[in-house]
Amino acid sequence: MQEITRIFDLIPYYLEQYPTQDTAFGYKRNGEWHHLSIQEYAEKINNISYGFLQLGIQKGDKIAIISGSRPEWNILDMAALQIGAISVPIYPTISQEDYKYILNHAEIKLIFIEGKELRTKIEPVLPEVPSIKHIYTFMDQGVFSYFQQLEDLGKAHPTPEKVEALKSEIHENDLATLIYTSGTTGTPKGVMLSHRNFICNVKNVAEIPADWVTKALSFLPLCHVYERMLVYLYQYKGYSVYYAENLGTIAENIKEINPNIMSCVPRLLEKIYDKLYIAGKKLPFFKQKLYFWAFNLALLYKIEGNNAFYNAQHKLADKLIYSKWREAIGGKFDIVVSGGSAIKPQMSSFFSAIGMPVFEGYGLTETSPVIAVSRQGQRKAGTVGPALPGVEIKITENKEICCRGHNVMMGYYKDPERTKEVIDADGFFHTGDTGAFTPEGYLKITGRLKSIFKTSFGKYINPQKIEEKLCESTFIETLSVFGENKKFAAALIVPDFQFLTGWAKRHKVEYTTNDEMVKHPQVIARFKKEVQRYNHNFGDWEQIKKFELIADEWSQSTGILTPTLKVKRRVVEQRYAEKIEKLFL
Repeated sequence: MQEITRIFDLIPYYLEQYPTQDTAFGYKRNGEWHHLSIQEYAEKINNISYGFLQLGIQKGDKIAIISGSRPEWNILDMAALQIGAISVPIYPTISQEDYKYILNHAEIKLIFIEGKELRTKIEPVLPEVPSIKHIYTFMDQGVFSYFQQLEDLGKAHPTPEKVEALKSEIHENDLATLIYTSGTTGTPKGVMLSHRNFICNVKNVAEIPADWVTKALSFLPLCHVYERMLVYLYQYKGYSVYYAENLGTIAENIKEINPNIMSCVPRLLEKIYDKLYIAGKKLPFFKQKLYFWAFNLALLYKIEGNNAFYNAQHKLADKLIYSKWREAIGGKFDIVVSGGSAIKPQMSSFFSAIGMPVFEGYGLTETSPVIAVSRQGQRKAGTVGPALPGVEIKITENKEICCRGHNVMMGYYKDPERTKEVIDADGFFHTGDTGAFTPEGYLKITGRLKSIFKTSFGKYINPQKIEEKLCESTFIETLSVFGENKKFAAALIVPDFQFLTGWAKRHKVEYTTNDEMVKHPQVIARFKKEVQRYNHNFGDWEQIKKFELIADEWSQSTGILTPTLKVKRRVVEQRYAEKIEKLFL
Protein backbone atom coordinates (compact mmCIF):
# COMPACT_ATOMS: atom_id res chain seq x y z
CA MET A 1 0.00 0.00 0.00
CA GLN A 2 1.22 3.48 -0.90
CA GLU A 3 2.63 5.24 2.17
CA ILE A 4 1.33 8.78 2.60
CA THR A 5 3.75 11.24 4.19
CA ARG A 6 3.59 14.10 1.69
CA ILE A 7 0.53 15.78 0.18
CA PHE A 8 1.12 14.53 -3.38
CA ASP A 9 1.27 10.93 -2.05
CA LEU A 10 -2.53 11.18 -1.92
CA ILE A 11 -2.69 10.73 -5.71
CA PRO A 12 -1.00 7.30 -6.11
CA TYR A 13 -2.89 6.18 -2.96
CA TYR A 14 -6.18 7.31 -4.54
CA LEU A 15 -5.36 5.45 -7.78
CA GLU A 16 -4.48 2.32 -5.81
CA GLN A 17 -7.47 2.34 -3.46
CA TYR A 18 -10.23 3.79 -5.67
CA PRO A 19 -9.25 3.06 -9.30
CA THR A 20 -12.87 2.99 -10.52
CA GLN A 21 -13.74 6.47 -9.23
CA ASP A 22 -15.29 8.14 -12.28
CA THR A 23 -15.97 11.43 -10.46
CA ALA A 24 -12.99 12.61 -8.46
CA PHE A 25 -14.26 16.16 -9.06
CA GLY A 26 -17.55 17.49 -10.32
CA TYR A 27 -18.00 21.06 -11.50
CA LYS A 28 -20.65 23.05 -13.33
CA ARG A 29 -19.98 25.00 -16.50
CA ASN A 30 -22.65 26.71 -18.61
CA GLY A 31 -25.41 25.13 -16.54
CA GLU A 32 -24.17 21.54 -16.89
CA TRP A 33 -22.26 19.27 -14.52
CA HIS A 34 -18.93 17.92 -15.75
CA HIS A 35 -16.88 15.14 -14.19
CA LEU A 36 -13.18 14.43 -13.85
CA SER A 37 -12.14 10.84 -13.09
CA ILE A 38 -9.22 9.98 -10.85
CA GLN A 39 -7.19 8.86 -13.90
CA GLU A 40 -7.86 12.15 -15.70
CA TYR A 41 -7.01 14.09 -12.54
CA ALA A 42 -3.68 12.26 -12.09
CA GLU A 43 -2.78 12.65 -15.77
CA LYS A 44 -3.45 16.38 -15.75
CA ILE A 45 -1.35 16.82 -12.58
CA ASN A 46 1.63 15.16 -14.24
CA ASN A 47 1.24 17.13 -17.47
CA ILE A 48 1.14 20.42 -15.56
CA SER A 49 4.26 19.35 -13.61
CA TYR A 50 6.05 18.66 -16.90
CA GLY A 51 4.89 22.07 -18.13
CA PHE A 52 6.24 23.77 -15.00
CA LEU A 53 9.63 22.14 -15.53
CA GLN A 54 9.70 23.32 -19.17
CA LEU A 55 9.13 26.88 -17.90
CA GLY A 56 12.12 26.55 -15.61
CA ILE A 57 10.21 26.22 -12.34
CA GLN A 58 12.54 24.76 -9.71
CA LYS A 59 12.28 23.38 -6.21
CA GLY A 60 11.44 26.23 -3.81
CA ASP A 61 9.91 28.52 -6.45
CA LYS A 62 6.59 30.10 -5.46
CA ILE A 63 3.49 29.59 -7.61
CA ALA A 64 0.49 31.80 -6.82
CA ILE A 65 -3.11 30.67 -7.46
CA ILE A 66 -5.70 33.44 -7.32
CA SER A 67 -8.97 31.72 -8.02
CA GLY A 68 -12.22 30.41 -6.70
CA SER A 69 -12.62 26.68 -6.16
CA ARG A 70 -12.35 24.58 -9.32
CA PRO A 71 -10.60 21.29 -10.27
CA GLU A 72 -7.77 23.23 -11.95
CA TRP A 73 -6.94 24.70 -8.52
CA ASN A 74 -6.30 21.20 -7.17
CA ILE A 75 -4.37 20.20 -10.28
CA LEU A 76 -2.04 23.21 -10.03
CA ASP A 77 -1.57 22.69 -6.29
CA MET A 78 -0.58 19.01 -6.64
CA ALA A 79 1.53 19.64 -9.76
CA ALA A 80 3.54 22.31 -7.93
CA LEU A 81 3.96 20.27 -4.75
CA GLN A 82 5.27 17.14 -6.46
CA ILE A 83 8.18 19.00 -8.03
CA GLY A 84 9.04 20.81 -4.81
CA ALA A 85 7.58 24.19 -5.75
CA ILE A 86 5.66 26.13 -3.08
CA SER A 87 1.93 26.59 -3.62
CA VAL A 88 0.73 30.06 -2.60
CA PRO A 89 -3.08 30.39 -2.67
CA ILE A 90 -4.34 33.98 -2.52
CA TYR A 91 -7.91 35.13 -1.90
CA PRO A 92 -9.68 36.61 -4.95
CA THR A 93 -11.34 39.23 -2.73
CA ILE A 94 -8.41 41.19 -1.26
CA SER A 95 -7.28 44.71 -2.17
CA GLN A 96 -4.71 45.70 -4.81
CA GLU A 97 -2.45 46.86 -1.98
CA ASP A 98 -2.57 43.40 -0.38
CA TYR A 99 -1.92 41.70 -3.74
CA LYS A 100 1.16 43.84 -4.25
CA TYR A 101 2.42 43.11 -0.73
CA ILE A 102 1.87 39.32 -0.89
CA LEU A 103 3.23 38.82 -4.42
CA ASN A 104 6.41 40.71 -3.54
CA HIS A 105 6.81 39.27 -0.07
CA ALA A 106 6.47 35.69 -1.35
CA GLU A 107 8.62 36.45 -4.43
CA ILE A 108 6.12 34.79 -6.74
CA LYS A 109 7.64 33.38 -9.94
CA LEU A 110 4.48 32.17 -11.70
CA ILE A 111 0.92 33.34 -11.19
CA PHE A 112 -2.48 31.94 -12.18
CA ILE A 113 -5.43 34.36 -12.27
CA GLU A 114 -9.08 33.38 -12.71
CA GLY A 115 -11.51 35.45 -14.76
CA LYS A 116 -11.40 38.76 -16.62
CA GLU A 117 -12.64 40.86 -13.69
CA LEU A 118 -9.93 39.55 -11.37
CA ARG A 119 -7.29 39.91 -14.07
CA THR A 120 -8.12 43.58 -14.65
CA LYS A 121 -7.90 44.15 -10.89
CA ILE A 122 -4.49 42.49 -10.52
CA GLU A 123 -2.91 43.46 -13.88
CA PRO A 124 -1.87 47.00 -12.79
CA VAL A 125 0.05 45.50 -9.85
CA LEU A 126 2.06 42.95 -11.85
CA PRO A 127 4.73 45.33 -13.25
CA GLU A 128 5.60 46.19 -9.64
CA VAL A 129 6.45 42.54 -8.84
CA PRO A 130 9.86 41.89 -10.45
CA SER A 131 10.01 38.24 -9.39
CA ILE A 132 7.10 37.23 -11.68
CA LYS A 133 8.31 35.49 -14.86
CA HIS A 134 5.11 33.82 -16.07
CA ILE A 135 1.47 34.97 -16.00
CA TYR A 136 -1.38 32.55 -16.76
CA THR A 137 -5.16 32.68 -16.81
CA PHE A 138 -7.46 29.66 -16.67
CA MET A 139 -9.29 30.32 -19.93
CA ASP A 140 -8.03 32.01 -23.08
CA GLN A 141 -8.61 35.75 -22.60
CA GLY A 142 -6.36 36.79 -25.48
CA VAL A 143 -3.92 38.51 -23.13
CA PHE A 144 -1.75 35.99 -21.28
CA SER A 145 -0.94 32.30 -21.63
CA TYR A 146 -3.63 29.99 -20.25
CA PHE A 147 -4.08 26.65 -18.47
CA GLN A 148 -4.62 24.44 -21.55
CA GLN A 149 -1.44 25.78 -23.14
CA LEU A 150 0.56 24.79 -20.06
CA GLU A 151 -1.03 21.34 -20.08
CA ASP A 152 -0.25 20.95 -23.80
CA LEU A 153 3.34 22.06 -23.17
CA GLY A 154 3.68 19.31 -20.58
CA LYS A 155 2.13 16.71 -22.89
CA ALA A 156 4.64 17.63 -25.58
CA HIS A 157 7.60 17.38 -23.18
CA PRO A 158 6.93 14.55 -20.70
CA THR A 159 9.64 14.11 -18.07
CA PRO A 160 8.30 11.44 -15.67
CA GLU A 161 11.79 10.38 -14.52
CA LYS A 162 12.62 13.97 -13.55
CA VAL A 163 9.36 14.33 -11.62
CA GLU A 164 9.96 11.06 -9.76
CA ALA A 165 13.50 12.16 -8.89
CA LEU A 166 12.20 15.47 -7.53
CA LYS A 167 9.49 13.71 -5.52
CA SER A 168 12.09 11.45 -3.90
CA GLU A 169 13.96 14.52 -2.65
CA ILE A 170 10.94 16.01 -0.85
CA HIS A 171 10.66 15.31 2.88
CA GLU A 172 7.47 15.37 4.94
CA ASN A 173 8.84 18.29 6.98
CA ASP A 174 9.58 20.40 3.89
CA LEU A 175 7.61 23.58 3.27
CA ALA A 176 4.55 22.84 1.13
CA THR A 177 2.63 26.09 1.09
CA LEU A 178 2.49 29.71 2.17
CA ILE A 179 -0.95 30.84 3.24
CA TYR A 180 -1.32 34.54 3.87
CA THR A 181 -3.78 35.14 6.66
CA SER A 182 -6.70 37.35 5.72
CA GLY A 183 -7.27 37.97 9.42
CA THR A 184 -9.34 40.66 11.06
CA THR A 185 -6.36 42.91 11.87
CA GLY A 186 -2.89 43.87 10.63
CA THR A 187 -0.67 43.11 7.63
CA PRO A 188 -1.02 39.65 6.03
CA LYS A 189 1.37 37.09 7.48
CA GLY A 190 2.72 34.21 5.40
CA VAL A 191 1.98 31.04 7.36
CA MET A 192 4.46 28.28 6.47
CA LEU A 193 2.88 24.82 6.51
CA SER A 194 4.68 21.58 5.79
CA HIS A 195 3.50 18.40 4.10
CA ARG A 196 3.41 16.76 7.55
CA ASN A 197 1.19 19.51 8.98
CA PHE A 198 -1.54 18.68 6.46
CA ILE A 199 -1.14 14.90 6.29
CA CYS A 200 -1.30 14.49 10.08
CA ASN A 201 -4.50 16.56 10.11
CA VAL A 202 -6.00 14.45 7.31
CA LYS A 203 -5.16 11.11 8.94
CA ASN A 204 -6.44 12.21 12.35
CA VAL A 205 -9.88 13.26 11.10
CA ALA A 206 -10.25 10.44 8.58
CA GLU A 207 -12.30 8.17 10.86
CA ILE A 208 -14.95 10.78 11.67
CA PRO A 209 -17.20 10.32 8.58
CA ALA A 210 -19.27 7.14 8.33
CA ASP A 211 -18.17 4.34 5.98
CA TRP A 212 -21.12 4.91 3.66
CA VAL A 213 -20.14 8.51 2.80
CA THR A 214 -19.26 8.91 -0.90
CA LYS A 215 -20.11 12.49 -1.94
CA ALA A 216 -18.87 15.85 -0.69
CA LEU A 217 -20.01 19.35 -1.57
CA SER A 218 -17.38 22.08 -1.39
CA PHE A 219 -18.25 25.76 -1.48
CA LEU A 220 -15.82 27.51 0.87
CA PRO A 221 -12.72 28.89 -0.90
CA LEU A 222 -9.86 26.44 -1.38
CA CYS A 223 -7.44 29.23 -0.52
CA HIS A 224 -8.73 28.86 3.05
CA VAL A 225 -6.80 26.22 4.99
CA TYR A 226 -9.99 24.71 6.43
CA GLU A 227 -11.54 23.79 3.07
CA ARG A 228 -8.21 22.86 1.55
CA MET A 229 -7.47 20.29 4.25
CA LEU A 230 -10.99 18.86 3.91
CA VAL A 231 -10.57 18.44 0.14
CA TYR A 232 -7.29 16.62 0.81
CA LEU A 233 -9.30 14.44 3.22
CA TYR A 234 -11.96 13.78 0.58
CA GLN A 235 -9.23 12.61 -1.81
CA TYR A 236 -7.76 10.37 0.90
CA LYS A 237 -11.20 8.81 1.39
CA GLY A 238 -11.96 8.52 -2.33
CA TYR A 239 -15.04 10.76 -2.25
CA SER A 240 -16.51 12.53 -5.25
CA VAL A 241 -15.98 16.25 -4.63
CA TYR A 242 -18.52 18.60 -6.20
CA TYR A 243 -17.81 22.32 -6.30
CA ALA A 244 -20.78 24.62 -5.76
CA GLU A 245 -21.08 27.32 -8.40
CA ASN A 246 -21.21 30.15 -5.87
CA LEU A 247 -22.71 31.09 -2.50
CA GLY A 248 -26.02 31.94 -4.10
CA THR A 249 -26.47 28.48 -5.68
CA ILE A 250 -25.62 26.30 -2.68
CA ALA A 251 -29.25 25.33 -2.01
CA GLU A 252 -29.77 24.38 -5.66
CA ASN A 253 -26.46 22.48 -5.83
CA ILE A 254 -27.24 20.48 -2.67
CA LYS A 255 -30.52 19.33 -4.24
CA GLU A 256 -28.76 18.39 -7.49
CA ILE A 257 -25.92 16.47 -5.85
CA ASN A 258 -27.40 15.08 -2.61
CA PRO A 259 -24.05 15.18 -0.75
CA ASN A 260 -23.27 13.21 2.40
CA ILE A 261 -20.75 15.65 3.82
CA MET A 262 -19.96 19.33 3.49
CA SER A 263 -18.26 22.08 5.41
CA CYS A 264 -19.91 25.34 6.24
CA VAL A 265 -19.68 28.41 8.41
CA PRO A 266 -22.34 29.14 11.06
CA ARG A 267 -23.88 31.96 9.05
CA LEU A 268 -24.96 29.57 6.27
CA LEU A 269 -26.81 27.38 8.79
CA GLU A 270 -28.37 30.48 10.33
CA LYS A 271 -29.69 31.53 6.91
CA ILE A 272 -31.25 28.09 6.35
CA TYR A 273 -32.74 28.30 9.86
CA ASP A 274 -34.18 31.78 9.12
CA LYS A 275 -35.72 30.56 5.84
CA LEU A 276 -37.40 27.65 7.61
CA TYR A 277 -38.70 30.03 10.29
CA ILE A 278 -40.06 32.51 7.72
CA ALA A 279 -41.66 29.67 5.71
CA GLY A 280 -43.58 28.60 8.84
CA LYS A 281 -44.93 32.11 9.41
CA LYS A 282 -46.62 32.00 6.00
CA LEU A 283 -48.67 28.87 6.78
CA PRO A 284 -52.39 28.81 7.72
CA PHE A 285 -53.15 28.78 11.45
CA PHE A 286 -53.42 25.01 12.15
CA LYS A 287 -50.52 24.03 9.87
CA GLN A 288 -48.45 26.78 11.48
CA LYS A 289 -49.17 25.36 14.95
CA LEU A 290 -47.95 21.90 13.90
CA TYR A 291 -44.97 23.38 12.06
CA PHE A 292 -43.72 25.37 15.06
CA TRP A 293 -44.37 22.49 17.47
CA ALA A 294 -41.79 20.55 15.43
CA PHE A 295 -39.58 23.62 15.01
CA ASN A 296 -39.39 24.26 18.76
CA LEU A 297 -38.96 20.55 19.48
CA ALA A 298 -35.81 20.57 17.32
CA LEU A 299 -34.36 23.38 19.43
CA LEU A 300 -34.71 21.15 22.53
CA TYR A 301 -32.77 18.27 20.98
CA LYS A 302 -29.82 17.07 23.07
CA ILE A 303 -26.87 15.89 21.02
CA GLU A 304 -25.64 13.73 23.91
CA GLY A 305 -28.96 11.79 24.04
CA ASN A 306 -32.66 12.29 24.73
CA ASN A 307 -35.25 10.57 26.92
CA ALA A 308 -37.88 8.15 25.60
CA PHE A 309 -40.69 10.74 25.65
CA TYR A 310 -38.66 13.19 23.58
CA ASN A 311 -37.62 10.43 21.16
CA ALA A 312 -41.26 9.49 20.58
CA GLN A 313 -42.15 13.10 19.79
CA HIS A 314 -39.07 13.44 17.60
CA LYS A 315 -40.03 10.34 15.59
CA LEU A 316 -43.47 11.83 14.89
CA ALA A 317 -42.02 15.27 14.04
CA ASP A 318 -39.51 13.64 11.71
CA LYS A 319 -42.28 11.83 9.83
CA LEU A 320 -44.56 14.88 9.58
CA ILE A 321 -42.12 17.81 9.23
CA TYR A 322 -38.36 17.13 9.29
CA SER A 323 -38.45 14.63 6.41
CA LYS A 324 -40.09 17.32 4.25
CA TRP A 325 -37.40 19.83 5.27
CA ARG A 326 -34.66 17.37 4.30
CA GLU A 327 -36.34 16.79 0.97
CA ALA A 328 -36.57 20.56 0.42
CA ILE A 329 -32.95 21.17 1.46
CA GLY A 330 -31.54 18.09 -0.30
CA GLY A 331 -28.69 15.84 0.68
CA LYS A 332 -28.36 12.68 2.72
CA PHE A 333 -26.04 14.06 5.33
CA ASP A 334 -23.77 12.13 7.64
CA ILE A 335 -21.87 15.23 8.73
CA VAL A 336 -22.05 18.98 8.30
CA VAL A 337 -18.66 20.28 9.47
CA SER A 338 -18.99 23.74 11.00
CA GLY A 339 -15.93 25.89 11.55
CA GLY A 340 -14.56 29.39 11.08
CA SER A 341 -16.36 30.71 14.16
CA ALA A 342 -18.44 29.34 17.02
CA ILE A 343 -21.92 28.09 16.18
CA LYS A 344 -24.72 28.81 18.62
CA PRO A 345 -25.65 25.68 20.65
CA GLN A 346 -29.29 25.97 19.55
CA MET A 347 -28.21 25.84 15.88
CA SER A 348 -26.17 22.72 16.50
CA SER A 349 -29.13 21.08 18.27
CA PHE A 350 -31.65 22.19 15.65
CA PHE A 351 -29.80 20.87 12.61
CA SER A 352 -28.78 17.64 14.33
CA ALA A 353 -32.47 17.10 15.18
CA ILE A 354 -33.67 17.54 11.60
CA GLY A 355 -31.08 15.17 10.13
CA MET A 356 -28.15 17.44 9.32
CA PRO A 357 -25.74 16.48 12.16
CA VAL A 358 -23.42 19.39 12.89
CA PHE A 359 -19.87 18.51 13.93
CA GLU A 360 -17.93 21.48 15.23
CA GLY A 361 -14.21 21.89 14.86
CA TYR A 362 -11.73 24.56 15.86
CA GLY A 363 -8.40 25.72 14.55
CA LEU A 364 -6.46 28.42 12.73
CA THR A 365 -4.37 28.76 9.60
CA GLU A 366 -1.32 28.47 11.87
CA THR A 367 -2.51 25.04 13.08
CA SER A 368 -3.15 23.58 9.62
CA PRO A 369 -5.98 23.92 10.77
CA VAL A 370 -7.53 21.50 13.29
CA ILE A 371 -6.82 21.79 17.02
CA ALA A 372 -9.99 20.13 18.33
CA VAL A 373 -12.96 18.48 16.62
CA SER A 374 -16.18 16.70 17.53
CA ARG A 375 -16.46 12.99 16.79
CA GLN A 376 -19.17 10.34 16.87
CA GLY A 377 -19.98 9.84 20.55
CA GLN A 378 -17.88 12.86 21.47
CA ARG A 379 -20.19 15.73 20.65
CA LYS A 380 -21.72 18.33 22.90
CA ALA A 381 -23.51 21.51 21.83
CA GLY A 382 -21.48 24.62 22.54
CA THR A 383 -18.15 22.81 22.36
CA VAL A 384 -15.70 21.99 19.56
CA GLY A 385 -14.95 18.52 20.87
CA PRO A 386 -11.74 16.98 22.24
CA ALA A 387 -8.20 17.73 21.10
CA LEU A 388 -7.08 16.16 17.84
CA PRO A 389 -4.90 13.07 18.44
CA GLY A 390 -1.27 14.16 18.74
CA VAL A 391 -2.25 17.70 19.75
CA GLU A 392 -1.81 18.98 23.30
CA ILE A 393 -4.03 21.84 24.48
CA LYS A 394 -3.51 23.99 27.56
CA ILE A 395 -5.44 26.97 28.91
CA THR A 396 -3.26 29.73 30.38
CA GLU A 397 -4.02 31.82 33.45
CA ASN A 398 -5.61 34.52 31.29
CA LYS A 399 -7.80 31.80 29.66
CA GLU A 400 -5.90 31.77 26.33
CA ILE A 401 -5.99 28.54 24.31
CA CYS A 402 -2.51 27.24 23.44
CA CYS A 403 -1.60 24.08 21.55
CA ARG A 404 1.45 22.01 20.72
CA GLY A 405 1.84 19.16 18.24
CA HIS A 406 2.15 18.09 14.62
CA ASN A 407 -0.37 20.72 13.52
CA VAL A 408 1.63 23.81 14.53
CA MET A 409 3.08 25.79 11.61
CA MET A 410 6.76 26.05 10.76
CA GLY A 411 6.51 29.80 11.42
CA TYR A 412 5.73 33.04 9.61
CA TYR A 413 7.63 33.49 6.35
CA LYS A 414 10.57 35.91 6.66
CA ASP A 415 9.30 36.98 10.08
CA PRO A 416 11.06 35.25 13.00
CA GLU A 417 10.06 38.01 15.42
CA ARG A 418 6.33 37.60 14.85
CA THR A 419 6.84 33.84 15.01
CA LYS A 420 8.39 34.16 18.48
CA GLU A 421 5.41 36.24 19.57
CA VAL A 422 3.03 33.33 19.00
CA ILE A 423 5.15 30.18 19.49
CA ASP A 424 6.76 30.10 22.92
CA ALA A 425 9.98 28.40 24.02
CA ASP A 426 8.08 25.22 24.88
CA GLY A 427 6.61 24.97 21.38
CA PHE A 428 3.09 26.05 22.32
CA PHE A 429 1.24 28.13 19.76
CA HIS A 430 -0.78 30.95 21.37
CA THR A 431 -4.08 31.21 19.50
CA GLY A 432 -5.31 34.54 20.89
CA ASP A 433 -8.67 32.87 21.58
CA THR A 434 -10.02 32.27 25.05
CA GLY A 435 -11.56 29.01 26.14
CA ALA A 436 -12.21 26.39 28.80
CA PHE A 437 -12.63 22.63 29.09
CA THR A 438 -15.89 20.90 30.00
CA PRO A 439 -15.81 18.07 32.56
CA GLU A 440 -15.75 15.63 29.60
CA GLY A 441 -12.56 17.23 28.29
CA TYR A 442 -14.21 19.03 25.37
CA LEU A 443 -12.96 22.47 24.40
CA LYS A 444 -15.31 25.44 24.59
CA ILE A 445 -14.40 28.70 22.83
CA THR A 446 -15.37 31.72 24.91
CA GLY A 447 -14.01 34.69 22.97
CA ARG A 448 -11.08 36.49 21.44
CA LEU A 449 -8.39 37.72 23.84
CA LYS A 450 -7.76 40.98 21.97
CA SER A 451 -11.48 41.66 21.45
CA ILE A 452 -12.20 41.86 25.16
CA PHE A 453 -12.31 45.48 26.30
CA LYS A 454 -12.70 47.38 29.54
CA THR A 455 -15.23 50.17 30.12
CA SER A 456 -14.35 53.42 31.87
CA PHE A 457 -15.88 51.86 35.01
CA GLY A 458 -13.27 49.08 34.91
CA LYS A 459 -15.73 46.37 33.79
CA TYR A 460 -14.58 43.82 31.21
CA ILE A 461 -16.82 43.07 28.22
CA ASN A 462 -16.53 40.19 25.75
CA PRO A 463 -18.14 41.64 22.60
CA GLN A 464 -18.23 38.28 20.80
CA LYS A 465 -20.51 36.81 23.45
CA ILE A 466 -22.95 39.71 22.99
CA GLU A 467 -22.74 39.63 19.19
CA GLU A 468 -23.38 35.89 19.00
CA LYS A 469 -26.45 36.20 21.24
CA LEU A 470 -27.99 39.15 19.40
CA CYS A 471 -27.40 37.42 16.04
CA GLU A 472 -29.95 34.83 17.18
CA SER A 473 -32.55 37.50 16.37
CA THR A 474 -34.21 37.03 12.98
CA PHE A 475 -34.08 40.84 12.60
CA ILE A 476 -30.28 40.99 12.74
CA GLU A 477 -27.88 39.99 9.97
CA THR A 478 -24.72 40.95 11.85
CA LEU A 479 -23.40 43.57 14.27
CA SER A 480 -20.31 44.87 16.00
CA VAL A 481 -20.11 45.92 19.67
CA PHE A 482 -17.88 48.74 20.97
CA GLY A 483 -17.20 50.54 24.24
CA GLU A 484 -13.53 50.43 25.17
CA ASN A 485 -12.86 53.11 27.82
CA LYS A 486 -16.48 54.28 27.45
CA LYS A 487 -19.25 54.30 30.05
CA PHE A 488 -21.32 51.62 28.30
CA ALA A 489 -21.46 49.20 25.37
CA ALA A 490 -22.98 50.28 22.04
CA ALA A 491 -23.44 48.58 18.67
CA LEU A 492 -23.65 49.07 14.94
CA ILE A 493 -26.34 46.70 13.65
CA VAL A 494 -26.89 45.51 10.08
CA PRO A 495 -30.53 44.34 9.77
CA ASP A 496 -31.54 41.20 7.92
CA PHE A 497 -33.28 43.16 5.18
CA GLN A 498 -35.04 40.13 3.73
CA PHE A 499 -36.74 39.48 7.07
CA LEU A 500 -37.32 43.20 7.63
CA THR A 501 -39.14 43.43 4.28
CA GLY A 502 -41.57 40.70 5.38
CA TRP A 503 -42.03 42.32 8.79
CA ALA A 504 -42.80 45.68 7.20
CA LYS A 505 -45.42 44.10 4.95
CA ARG A 506 -47.10 42.32 7.87
CA HIS A 507 -47.17 45.54 9.93
CA LYS A 508 -48.28 47.75 7.04
CA VAL A 509 -45.07 49.77 7.03
CA GLU A 510 -44.29 51.01 3.54
CA TYR A 511 -40.89 49.63 2.52
CA THR A 512 -38.89 52.08 0.42
CA THR A 513 -35.11 51.65 0.43
CA ASN A 514 -32.71 50.11 2.94
CA ASP A 515 -31.20 53.55 3.59
CA GLU A 516 -34.60 55.00 4.44
CA MET A 517 -35.79 51.99 6.45
CA VAL A 518 -32.88 52.13 8.92
CA LYS A 519 -34.03 55.66 9.79
CA HIS A 520 -37.76 54.83 9.97
CA PRO A 521 -39.12 55.48 13.51
CA GLN A 522 -41.19 52.26 13.59
CA VAL A 523 -38.20 50.17 12.48
CA ILE A 524 -35.91 51.78 15.05
CA ALA A 525 -38.53 51.23 17.76
CA ARG A 526 -38.84 47.54 16.82
CA PHE A 527 -35.07 47.07 16.94
CA LYS A 528 -34.95 48.81 20.31
CA LYS A 529 -37.46 46.29 21.60
CA GLU A 530 -35.40 43.44 20.14
CA VAL A 531 -32.16 44.69 21.70
CA GLN A 532 -33.88 45.09 25.09
CA ARG A 533 -35.15 41.51 24.85
CA TYR A 534 -31.64 40.13 24.37
CA ASN A 535 -30.11 42.51 26.92
CA HIS A 536 -31.74 40.43 29.68
CA ASN A 537 -29.10 37.76 29.00
CA PHE A 538 -26.29 40.03 30.21
CA GLY A 539 -25.14 41.92 33.26
CA ASP A 540 -26.06 45.60 33.40
CA TRP A 541 -22.54 46.70 32.38
CA GLU A 542 -22.64 44.42 29.30
CA GLN A 543 -26.01 45.53 27.96
CA ILE A 544 -26.28 47.51 24.71
CA LYS A 545 -27.37 50.99 25.75
CA LYS A 546 -27.31 52.62 22.30
CA PHE A 547 -27.19 51.37 18.72
CA GLU A 548 -27.37 52.57 15.15
CA LEU A 549 -28.77 50.64 12.20
CA ILE A 550 -26.50 50.38 9.15
CA ALA A 551 -27.83 50.05 5.61
CA ASP A 552 -24.47 49.11 4.09
CA GLU A 553 -23.68 45.56 3.03
CA TRP A 554 -21.08 43.87 5.21
CA SER A 555 -19.48 41.25 2.99
CA GLN A 556 -16.17 40.04 1.60
CA SER A 557 -16.57 42.29 -1.42
CA THR A 558 -16.95 45.37 0.79
CA GLY A 559 -13.87 44.36 2.77
CA ILE A 560 -15.66 43.99 6.10
CA LEU A 561 -16.00 40.19 6.32
CA THR A 562 -13.24 37.58 6.15
CA PRO A 563 -13.77 34.56 3.83
CA THR A 564 -15.22 32.70 6.84
CA LEU A 565 -17.68 35.58 7.32
CA LYS A 566 -16.15 37.01 10.49
CA VAL A 567 -16.35 40.78 10.94
CA LYS A 568 -13.06 42.66 10.61
CA ARG A 569 -13.48 44.78 13.72
CA ARG A 570 -10.62 47.14 12.88
CA VAL A 571 -12.07 47.84 9.42
CA VAL A 572 -15.48 48.61 10.96
CA GLU A 573 -13.86 50.92 13.53
CA GLN A 574 -12.06 52.85 10.80
CA ARG A 575 -14.93 52.99 8.30
CA TYR A 576 -17.57 54.01 10.82
CA ALA A 577 -15.40 56.03 13.22
CA GLU A 578 -17.74 59.02 13.16
CA LYS A 579 -20.90 56.96 13.75
CA ILE A 580 -19.25 55.05 16.58
CA GLU A 581 -18.12 58.27 18.24
CA LYS A 582 -21.65 59.71 18.05
CA LEU A 583 -23.02 56.66 19.89
CA PHE A 584 -21.10 57.72 22.99
CA LEU A 585 -21.99 61.43 22.97
